[in-house]
Amino acid sequence: MTNLEARPLAELCDAHGRVGPVVERYDEREVPLGGLRAMPVRRTLPHRELPLVGAWCFLDEFGPDHHDMRVLPHPHVGLQTVTWPVVGEIRHRDSLGSDLVVRPGQLNLMTAGRGVSHSELSLGESPLLHGVQLWVALPDGAADGGAAFQQVTDLPVLEVPGARATVVVGGVDGALSPAAVHTPLLALDVTVDPAADVTIPLDPTFEHAVLVLDGAARVAGVDHAPHALLYLGDGRDELAIASAGGARLLVLGGTPFEHDLVMWWNFVGRTHADVAAARADWESPAAPGRFGSVAGHGGARIPAPPLPDVTLRPRRRRHRSG
Repeated sequence: MTNLEARPLAELCDAHGRVGPVVERYDEREVPLGGLRAMPVRRTLPHRELPLVGAWCFLDEFGPDHHDMRVLPHPHVGLQTVTWPVVGEIRHRDSLGSDLVVRPGQLNLMTAGRGVSHSELSLGESPLLHGVQLWVALPDGAADGGAAFQQVTDLPVLEVPGARATVVVGGVDGALSPAAVHTPLLALDVTVDPAADVTIPLDPTFEHAVLVLDGAARVAGVDHAPHALLYLGDGRDELAIASAGGARLLVLGGTPFEHDLVMWWNFVGRTHADVAAARADWESPAAPGRFGSVAGHGGARIPAPPLPDVTLRPRRRRHRSG
């Protein structure tokens, strides 16, 4: 998926250290993706006061609703895209030659490196769709490296009394995802049974956040419902979750990211110059090698919006405690 905003704001994310255990709620904002038949998404990362959770730098949730996802070829640099459908099927095609369908319980992980392009289209007419699209900021070396694509169809599941956690990225309590990432990360899709009170082990060196996908739960002692993101800081070795009626949650985590970032449109760079160069290469027909081409679209693609009239610079993270 792409950021299709006509005038995307720059997100300037600074490196940061430990913050300790906190409980902070960050409300979602609705963003229309597309033109007249826009598909609305709910975005919780990046937030003005919370640009990153570990290396997780972008989080959109879409649905559940009936929509046609039609995201034409578009570029990425400096990040990995993570597509995790809850309901519905999405066809992915990219400039590496990948052409496949991702279904619920399967993970699509695309590494942009210095440059890649892809498209995503839902299957069926106005299908029921629900899922999340995330980006992971890449560290030095990987950010300038080659592109890659991985689909993982067999993910491990951690069983605890009253809950099951699919390990999408990273590992927990010996259950390790085969997804290839470049910094210490965690993504768990946790289903909690009705009337259950469960504890999930955590790495205290990670910062964590929780998004409720369905139902309602009490998370780290706080009532939490769908759409908003609950940031928990770091320093926790376990996560308590209770739900009267049952719930499904996405738990994200990672070590604090070491680099300042400039995020604009579909690009993650270190400086304004990085972003400007990527945009120029996408818009220039004389430089097709950086992003390649995606078969099956007859040359159709999403043009880059104009850059802001200011130099994009990383700013200091403004963190508040709850």
